[in-house]
Amino acid sequence: MQYQQSSASSSWSYYMSMRSRHRAAEEDITMDRVARLVSESAVVIFTISSCCMCHAMKTLFCGMGVNPMIHELDLLPNGKQIERALMALLGGGAGGGAVVPVVFIGGKLVGSMDRVLAFHINGSLVPLLKQAGALWL
Repeated sequence: MQYQQSSASSSWSYYMSMRSRHRAAEEDITMDRVARLVSESAVVIFTISSCCMCHAMKTLFCGMGVNPMIHELDLLPNGKQIERALMALLGGGAGGGAVVPVVFIGGKLVGSMDRVLAFHINGSLVPLLKQAGALWL
């Protein structure tokens, strides 16, 4: 009986280690995909099409004369994976709160709505956009 238990537990351990490796490889691929998407434009916003805060974020940037690249996660086939990767980049989000909108400027993570608005209010958003080549005025 002892042999069967250790065999079963070693099978479980093997399964869990393989599962962890597979998940880690999948997360690496997703992070690479996010990095590629972020590098496509000076301003990239990850949103969900029905999110009012995402709409407000898009309106803010378009009102400033910025033409951001928008990625609607609910319309992408791998949107849930990208959302999990963004959650990891933002530091977890274990509270179950909304991840989107997530903004990248000049290939760098700015953050979600609260961070972008803080930059806008303290006057550092426009220089950041100019430095990234998203604004010329």
